[in-house]
Amino acid sequence: MPKKKAARKPRKPRGAARPARGRSGPGVLLLVGTRKGAFLLRSDASRARWKVDGPQFLGQTVNHLVLDPRDGRTMLMAAKTGHLGPTVFRSTDGGKEWKEASKPPAFRKSPETLDGRSVGFTFALAPAHATEPGSWYAGTSPVGLFRSPDGGDSWEEIAGFNDGLFPRIEEKVGEVPGGSLAHSILVDPRNRAHLYLGLSTGGFFESVDKGANWRPLNKGVAATFLPEPDPEYGHDPHTVVLHPMKPDRLYQQNHCGLYRLDRPGDRWVRIGDNMPKEVGDIGFPIVVHPRDPDTAWVFPMDGTTVWPRTSPGGKPAVYRTRDAGASWQRQDRGFPREQAWFTVKRQAMSADACDPVGLYLGTTGGELWSSPDEGRTWRPIASHLPEILCVVAATT
Repeated sequence: MPKKKAARKPRKPRGAARPARGRSGPGVLLLVGTRKGAFLLRSDASRARWKVDGPQFLGQTVNHLVLDPRDGRTMLMAAKTGHLGPTVFRSTDGGKEWKEASKPPAFRKSPETLDGRSVGFTFALAPAHATEPGSWYAGTSPVGLFRSPDGGDSWEEIAGFNDGLFPRIEEKVGEVPGGSLAHSILVDPRNRAHLYLGLSTGGFFESVDKGANWRPLNKGVAATFLPEPDPEYGHDPHTVVLHPMKPDRLYQQNHCGLYRLDRPGDRWVRIGDNMPKEVGDIGFPIVVHPRDPDTAWVFPMDGTTVWPRTSPGGKPAVYRTRDAGASWQRQDRGFPREQAWFTVKRQAMSADACDPVGLYLGTTGGELWSSPDEGRTWRPIASHLPEILCVVAATT
């Protein structure tokens, strides 16, 4: 009798996403701050299913929500509440219970030290160096820089910035929608005294003595709205990141384009000129690959004359570089093909440390999108949330 033919295995659909590797690896936690509260989303290493916990602090504006990588348990939340005003909340049990800081960030009141200024809200939170457990930095609106030595319970001004640098540049710190901001607080992992700070508007600055003194680091960055050809400060960096494995590599998404800086140099090189002209290189977030200094992702938005700040042409896409900005590739599989006017804010895009890397972005329309394969494919993992202000990914 003739042998029966073995049944054919069903073909994999063309273009199907590769399964995520490392399913037995660490899980992922997403910390999501919105205009109306905070949400925590958890998944295992496959990142196929997500459990949503929240909202917490419903009705309160949560600008930033960060898990301390030094202990994997402590969380800080920058919130603006209806009855307490701007404050910081702390959790030491992974977000189960929260306690307000006993002394939130606040400017001192005296004729000699910026009399009359008050913190409108805390915008950005950053853990200090790995050798300083419990220490944190905070950036506020209006522009101010603060430090906590006790896990975020009490905060003091960094006088070298608030009383030193800021009064010298105050006239160049303009207003942006929602108020001027101190953001992108970066700590060199090799040196706890080496700090960077971004101001919208104002520019990007560096300190090598833990904030006692600062110098501008803005050479080469276009500033079409300023009269000087190459001003020291007054620029509008939207987001600045340094690579954890190569801290001398910095990327900047600016009001005027995309830039890269390789230290010890001090002049930024525009890398957004290599983006498609019909898309441009204007946006707010920028994310780096945790293990490859040459790989980064951006989410371009329409930066034409009226500044719509939405996906160009209503066709959202992430763009990736693998060669430090020499070329860019469009990644849009899974996003709507048309009539999708996404806006993604500067702290609302993040990457995990899995293999392959997972990417996440949140929109002002309350949609949270995920890519488990480094941007090749995208899908929504949460919808109908309030306006998303921050998305921070952490491995657990």
